Amino acid sequence: MALMHYFSPDSDLIDRSGMSQDEVDSCFRVLEALRRWQTAARELSEASKRYMKLNESDMRAIRMIIRATEQGILVTPKDIAHEVGISSASTTKLVDRLVDGGHLIRAPHPSDRRTMCLRVTESTRRSAHDTIGRQHARRFTAVASLPAADREAVVRFLSAMTDADSPQGELAAHSGR
Repeated sequence: MALMHYFSPDSDLIDRSGMSQDEVDSCFRVLEALRRWQTAARELSEASKRYMKLNESDMRAIRMIIRATEQGILVTPKDIAHEVGISSASTTKLVDRLVDGGHLIRAPHPSDRRTMCLRVTESTRRSAHDTIGRQHARRFTAVASLPAADREAVVRFLSAMTDADSPQGELAAHSGR
């Protein structure tokens, strides 16, 4: 398939001054590679949710609890609400659903009798390890295969893309941040 350009040759939205056509094409190849990776990442996320029979909020909560547990950090429903960005009522429903589904266990908080801690069940932890964990390991292997200087260039690039994708103008008012 021919390289698809995201802007018309006379677009006033990008500055091509001082760039050869080869340089412009190179920029479009980077953007196309990034688009393909975003598509693959979305497909992986969807497959993971279907495999574990969970929605996006459930998956985010489970990933957060697994990461926290690995670091020796206790997780409360309030932590889930903050991580997922939902109300306390929605958090209660999420936790109830995950407990009923055999994904989470409630346990007494060791120092605050008014709250409960949340832990991922061993079967859910193992399932996440064997699927999502293996995928993250593949990503790490891809990153580790790059020379250190290239990894730093990728970090700079992704940081610049994060800044570029931060909602601006009219979009900022509707970003939910």
